[in-house]
Amino acid sequence: MITIKKRNGMSEPLCVEKTKKMIAFACEGLQDCDPVELELDAQIQFVDGMSTKEIQKVLIQTAIEKVISTKKDDFGNQTKNTNINWQYVAARLFIFDLYKEAAIHRGYTHFGYGDFYGLVEKLVSMQLYGTYLLENYSKDEIVELGAYIKPERDYLLNYEGAKLLADRYLIKGYQKEAYELFQERFMVIAMHLAIPEKEKRVEYAKKFYDILSKLQTTVATPTLANAGTAFYQLSSCFISVVGDNLWSIYDVNQKFSKVSKHGGALGIYVGKVRAMNSQIRGVENASGGVIPWIRLYNDTAVAVDQLGRRKGGATITLDIWHADLYDFLELKTNNGDDRRKAHDIFTSLSVPDLFMERLEARGEWSLFDPYLVEKIMGFRLEDCYDEVDEKEFTRRYLACEANPMLKRITVPALDVMKRIMKSAVETGVPFMFFRDTVNRANPNKHAGMIYSSNLCQEIAQNMSESYLLEENIVDENGMPQIQTKITPGDMVTCNLNSINLGKVTDEDLANNIPLQIRMLDNVITLNQTPVPEARITSDKYRAIGLGTSGYHHYLANHKIVWESEKHLEEADRLFEEIAYHAIKASMELAKEKGSYPAFQGSEWESGAYFTRRGYKSERWVKLAADVKTYGLRNGYILAVAPTGSTSNIANTSAGIDPIFKRYFIEEKKGSFMPKTAPELNEQNFWYYKEAHTINQVYSIKACGIRQRHVDQAQSFNLYITPEYKAKDILNLYMEAWKNGVKTIYYVRNQSLEMDECTSCSS
Repeated sequence: MITIKKRNGMSEPLCVEKTKKMIAFACEGLQDCDPVELELDAQIQFVDGMSTKEIQKVLIQTAIEKVISTKKDDFGNQTKNTNINWQYVAARLFIFDLYKEAAIHRGYTHFGYGDFYGLVEKLVSMQLYGTYLLENYSKDEIVELGAYIKPERDYLLNYEGAKLLADRYLIKGYQKEAYELFQERFMVIAMHLAIPEKEKRVEYAKKFYDILSKLQTTVATPTLANAGTAFYQLSSCFISVVGDNLWSIYDVNQKFSKVSKHGGALGIYVGKVRAMNSQIRGVENASGGVIPWIRLYNDTAVAVDQLGRRKGGATITLDIWHADLYDFLELKTNNGDDRRKAHDIFTSLSVPDLFMERLEARGEWSLFDPYLVEKIMGFRLEDCYDEVDEKEFTRRYLACEANPMLKRITVPALDVMKRIMKSAVETGVPFMFFRDTVNRANPNKHAGMIYSSNLCQEIAQNMSESYLLEENIVDENGMPQIQTKITPGDMVTCNLNSINLGKVTDEDLANNIPLQIRMLDNVITLNQTPVPEARITSDKYRAIGLGTSGYHHYLANHKIVWESEKHLEEADRLFEEIAYHAIKASMELAKEKGSYPAFQGSEWESGAYFTRRGYKSERWVKLAADVKTYGLRNGYILAVAPTGSTSNIANTSAGIDPIFKRYFIEEKKGSFMPKTAPELNEQNFWYYKEAHTINQVYSIKACGIRQRHVDQAQSFNLYITPEYKAKDILNLYMEAWKNGVKTIYYVRNQSLEMDECTSCSS
């Protein structure tokens, strides 16, 4: 007799009927998923002592492999066929396994979900949940919320989403024991973000839970991982400015370590730091320039990982006129002196209109040392930008060029661009930050300036350096203490969530966006920021970043071809709709809770934000008047993030990107995962054109059209192939700038080894 080892360690005789029943349950209601077919294809070889987990693993792997199958026709030709429903069969089998594991560790015997209040109480006692959950919700309220949980929404997850959510984000015990289940994670996030709603917290917890559990909304990964826990750092990214002094350089480094420790990435602007061979205390050729300090930040990124989930991440931004530019562009390449490399950070260039104009005219470009500019000229180039009429940066830059006392390196602008393109093709970076375009559109230019963006290039908010005032030794009851006084700068915090466009209608937008704005605003109220300056800046602007995922999914659902005028028209319509509901929701919140402190003097208040974008319809005119009267809760509102992992959980396409391929086999850590475009079927197959086959000009035009409605920026990628010539790539950069694109994230270069074209497979 064959015995099978159960998850609780007990053994029992093999009962094939149990396996058959589980397979039938997993396939129930899914088209073209025959349980008998799965059973036969699995070819399970039952052996004595085999565990139920091993049986489940074989079944899951078999179901996954059936997503993409190769068949021969009557003439011997091979064709690939996809059936995305097998992803859901694999997901259900995985979920059933998780249910059984959780039941064992939580001490109940039935299949499925257990006592929610008991889970909260247990995980609070284990210090895996924060005590504030029990302090802000009564037992009756938690029981009510537990009864509101909808376990059947687990079946909305495909296998990749379920596994990613389980592996990275569900709260586990210290030995990785399963405790929390998917809907409980969504409910705990909802409960946490509803705490500021006070007497309405249960009502809003249910509303937040609904849009999360239906996968209509995704929250940022730190919120997904940390909400409800003892230390709840809920923000994705932070951005700092480095001053031209040792204190500031190391101050930003220790801030970076704190941010990274708690799951955040950092954008670092180093354009103020003096160049290589600059003066230090009047001594010529004393400075090592920006490269040694960038290597310092690189080493911190490696040393301080993000809660063990991923390594630390940082983007370093430098101005394109900085004298260290050429060394900066070589930081991530594999040739040259490795002591001048920083392979673990990401580089970004701050580019003014003047450079693009010189590039277009094939003119020359001068590189300066920012320290000498200030010493000789009496101003800093990086502290201004060109408005439409008042071109302050151009005026200062031309004055620098005209002064023979000021050292410079003069090169053809095209040579600079060749270096940029070479690095982009080889490494994907530098990212591009069009500083004049960004600052002209800044609704809070009255309160500061934007020098750079974050790691993913979608955040555009005021930022400034902090200053050390003094350090004193004081006597406190006979004990010496060191007191440090700092004038805090604006340290940007990005608080993100995204609309899953693949799963919503226009009616859903009107209902869900106000909830998402409220959730994001509550993130600011609740957030345990790891750095005091970030707390101060968050309170000053209450900046949020509502974005989108599932853009290509949305177009395919609506039978819209990417390379078409209809796409451009729909991009305009859709993002204007999103912008309207988001700004209106923030205005309504301001009525209820008050405006952000820096509202007075902003372009929101003056109405310039609305006139600048040509919002003239009746509803926009009324909204502009309401904003002027009641204020705005959030100084920055919209930012489109890349949503890489969260879009996988929500089973949709990432950010605003086109799909990489309609279907392919992804290899990760030795395992193989068949992946398909969201909801791929015969009806939408041809609407899913693959990223590297798309005419990038259509992507650029769509990005520029969307940008009109997005007050911050978009995480926008360019996709090129080996067939692209240097001139073609140059034209893409020029097209992006001319179309008002604020930032360019990666240049994603396709490998020379081409897979077969999926368009030729059925």
